[in-house]
Parts: sequence; structure tokens; C-alpha cells
Amino acid sequence: MRLDLLAALNAERAARRACVLVTELESGAARLVTAEHVAADPRAAALATALAAGRSVMVGEGESRAFLTVHVPPPRLLVAGAVHISQALAPMARMVGYDVTILDPRTAFANAARFPGVPILADWPDVALPAYRLDPFTALVALTHDPKLDDPAIAAALAAGCFYVGALGSRRTHAKRVERLAAQGFGADLIGTIAAPIGLDIGAASPEEIAVAILAQVIAAWRRPSAPGARP
Repeated sequence: MRLDLLAALNAERAARRACVLVTELESGAARLVTAEHVAADPRAAALATALAAGRSVMVGEGESRAFLTVHVPPPRLLVAGAVHISQALAPMARMVGYDVTILDPRTAFANAARFPGVPILADWPDVALPAYRLDPFTALVALTHDPKLDDPAIAAALAAGCFYVGALGSRRTHAKRVERLAAQGFGADLIGTIAAPIGLDIGAASPEEIAVAILAQVIAAWRRPSAPGARP
């Protein structure tokens, strides 16, 4: 691979942006196509399909064949709130391949003893999230019931286009949350993408069961065709 292509590819991967390395097999010519430039590429349809599937693939026939090497960032799960549900959710999510991080400034709850091996952002969202860099390949789960922590995290996730945003709480609690987000300028359509009450409706009662319901909903959001890392 040419050094300029390798440098560009490494930059996209470091920034957690999806891209495709296109190699024309007849000529050996290669180019890197970022997600924002897919529509302008001669192989736009094939590139869009490959990115949606998240899989490298051979396209074309005969002399027009090309190999599309797809690079999609691995999914992350940011959990706002070091609560009992989070303690069950974190190891489950890691088991199925999510890079999990806990966000909670309350170090009495957010500590290595309660979350072994899990990175912890022990600060408020407005301080911690700029460096964390939410993106469309990240899911945000808000579990504290505290608007001072949940609301800024949810607002940041909506603004960043996270593929899943879910919040714990009753319908009444969420209605108040909707009012607060609307007052911040978020539109009804975007607010309507928030999964609340959070999790699939499986009758979950214990923290562990609620964690299962949440993780199942996150996985479903990641795998659906419109998701940035969707898989068939």
C-alpha cells in the first residue's frame, strides 16, 4: 500500500470514521473513499452497500473488478451512571464485543472495585465527553435518573448522531426530559429517537434482567440496516 494511502487510512481509523479502500484489480490502482465522499465515487452504490454491511467484498466483473476493503470502527457503549444495572450491563456488553466506558463523577460508585477492567470517566459530561468524542458508532445509555448527569450526556449523544440513545425512567420522567431537551433546541423527531423507557419490553425486573433488555435493544439498533455498522 502506498504510504500516503496508509497514512490517510490510519488517520480515518484514529478518528473513528468509516472508510473503504478501493483496489481496482486490473490496474492495481487504489484509492481511499471516506464515508462523506461515497456518493461522488464511480462505485457509489457498491460502496454504500459494503459500508452498510460492514464487510469487505469483491465487486464488478472481468476487467472492472475491484476489491473493497471496508473499515468500520468497532461499536462502543458509554454508560452514564455507575449503578447496579451498569454493573450487570458492562460485562455483558464487553462479552459481545462492545468497548464499554462508565461515565459518572461520583467516585464512591464509579470505581475499579465495582467495575473491574472497565474504563471510568469520573467527571461530569461537559468535562469528560469532549475528549471521549461521541460518534455514530457509539451507543449512549443513561441510567442515573439525575438530569444533571443524564441530560447533558443525552444531549451530546443526540448531537453526535450516536446510533443508540436510551434513558432509564418512567414515561412521566421521560416526558419531563423531553420538555428539557426541547427547551435546548432539539427537535421532536430527534428527541423521538431516544429509547425510553429503555430496553426491550421483556418484563425485566432485576438489574440483571434490565441489563439484558437494554443490551438486546442496543444490539438491535446496531444491526438494523440503517445503522452505521449494520450487519446482514
